[in-house]
Amino acid sequence: MERIPIKIKRLGHNPDLPLPGYETEGSSGMDVRAAVESPVTLNPGEVKLIPTGFAVSIPPGYEGQVRPRSGLALRHGIGMVNSPGTIDSDYRGEVSIIMINWGQMPFTINRGDRIAQMVIGKVYRADLVDVNDSSLDATIRGAGGFGHSGIG
Repeated sequence: MERIPIKIKRLGHNPDLPLPGYETEGSSGMDVRAAVESPVTLNPGEVKLIPTGFAVSIPPGYEGQVRPRSGLALRHGIGMVNSPGTIDSDYRGEVSIIMINWGQMPFTINRGDRIAQMVIGKVYRADLVDVNDSSLDATIRGAGGFGHSGIG
């Protein structure tokens, strides 16, 4: 598996929190923890910005993607409003997670709880070529959009 060095900086007073890390050898995402000072409760339908206590320096040509944790989604209905969240290579501020409670019960986030996962990925920049509609490559689907297949 290819590896890339990513600089990470702890922010504030968070030496007690583990840095993001891979739980298993095959994990794609690093677990990200909540750097809340005191417990934060998310009521059903509520959205809150949760700090992580770190900033990263991702090299050009790469991005960080922040994604929900499947266990929180399944067991409690907890997710992210902007999933996946993008950490651009030129962003140097604190990584924070926009969390939402889609469940039916209040959910409490405690300091150090694993709240998301961060995946590092390669980015490709597009060189857009302005053409007229007749110049687009033809496909069987064509312009068929939402519900065009008649299923669901």
